[in-house]
Amino acid sequence: MNGRRLTVVQLVPALEAGGAERSTLEIGQALVAAGHRSIVVSSGGRMVSALTRAGSEHIQLPIAAKSPRSFAQLPRLRALLRRLHPDIVHARSRMPAWLARLALRGVRGAHFVTTAHGLNSPGYYSSVMARGERVICVSNTVRDHLLRHYRIADPTHLVVIPRGVDPEQYPYGWQPDDYWREWFFAEFPQLAGAPLLTLPGRGTRLKGHADAIRLVADLKARGIAVRLLLLGVRQTGREGYVAELEQLARQLDVTDWVALSAQRDDTRDVYAASSLILQLSVKPESFGRTVIEALALCKPVLGYDHGGVGELLTDLYPAGRVALGDRQRLTERAAELLRAAPPIAPLRSYRLADMQAATLALYAELAA
Repeated sequence: MNGRRLTVVQLVPALEAGGAERSTLEIGQALVAAGHRSIVVSSGGRMVSALTRAGSEHIQLPIAAKSPRSFAQLPRLRALLRRLHPDIVHARSRMPAWLARLALRGVRGAHFVTTAHGLNSPGYYSSVMARGERVICVSNTVRDHLLRHYRIADPTHLVVIPRGVDPEQYPYGWQPDDYWREWFFAEFPQLAGAPLLTLPGRGTRLKGHADAIRLVADLKARGIAVRLLLLGVRQTGREGYVAELEQLARQLDVTDWVALSAQRDDTRDVYAASSLILQLSVKPESFGRTVIEALALCKPVLGYDHGGVGELLTDLYPAGRVALGDRQRLTERAAELLRAAPPIAPLRSYRLADMQAATLALYAELAA
């Protein structure tokens, strides 16, 4: 361990799933590996066991509700911070950030850090994410968003630290074994026999599922046979939206070429079995982790050139960029990438170790 041992408290609404939650675990793991004390305060969830197995401590407080009720936890949180004597208090969401900022009044020696993981709607409630002594932005897109909407955002306090992938989890050139392929195509027989396009994303119109279905139809009209997997679109409560997508596939006569699935634990194998990964979010993303996951595996990505996705593609794979909503160019570029995709080099940035090292260096700088 370099320097003195730090105590770092991260706050996140809950530990169920999501990018902020995954980053919480990844930083906790890095802190423990470096000999520091890692504590996470949240409302709990299925990721708590993974957090504690990696050596972090978890303290459960009901801080997930986006309502004034959460402020009832302020006395408990202030007492907790006074007892822990943290060097760093790091909030990753708006309600936990407000609670942490208020609880730190009267707590000596602790430095307040926020991470802006998303492009939150501008307003006073969201402004707390720009009020940290250091504000970690997961992309330049997020940094620009904060500077554009908040006068309080100090450019010297905003630090861009992109999220990263673990090359051991997404090894370059990975291919699933024959057993997995046999099992996968038995589950989705309609996806066999042609290049597979995969669009990962939850069941919301913002992810551009309809654009992906239209892309399949446009390729079919050009005599190009493909298959499409909408990975993660089936969710409880989103049955109506799924029915809309199925109806669109019927209207465009591509039902036999499209499959819709729930979220899966074998996304690495699905990506590796795909010929092209799609990122067609119609609203700008703050980052776009699926882009770097696919590229880490040496899989081409086709996406709209805006937000964090456009930023990543510009930096890592310019051939995959298409202007938002340009249906004709999207079809042309998909055909080009399926025919002869430009080579993809192993990642030299956007790696998990880079994100962990930069975050721990920021902690050490503040604590010093």
